[in-house]
Amino acid sequence: MSKITMPHDHGQNIENVLESMPEASRFLEAAITFQQLCDGSRLRILWLLCHSEECVSNIAAAVGMSDAAVSHHLKTLRLNHLITSRRDGKEVYYTLADNERAQLVHQMIDDYFQLNCPTNPHA
Repeated sequence: MSKITMPHDHGQNIENVLESMPEASRFLEAAITFQQLCDGSRLRILWLLCHSEECVSNIAAAVGMSDAAVSHHLKTLRLNHLITSRRDGKEVYYTLADNERAQLVHQMIDDYFQLNCPTNPHA
């Protein structure tokens, strides 16, 4: 990052903070991830998939939505690398992705709801 000259010196040494600031593209990436949490239905689906692996029909029944609506949310979550899917015969199962971003979101969700993850008793 190039040196920025601040218009005012308030004695707070913002230059040190700016040296650590991530690139703008990283903030965009974070915003896209956080957008996934801005829909209550998608957040419920994501919470469920943080703690289990399920098919579309079971997810739909658990959250009281149609299979089509759940499929739409799953596609968005998968495209944003928060969940993964696997096929077993005709059935497709979804679960939380095994990556740092998904694990961070999982921790945020559990922290927000003040839960210990039911599938990780040591968390």
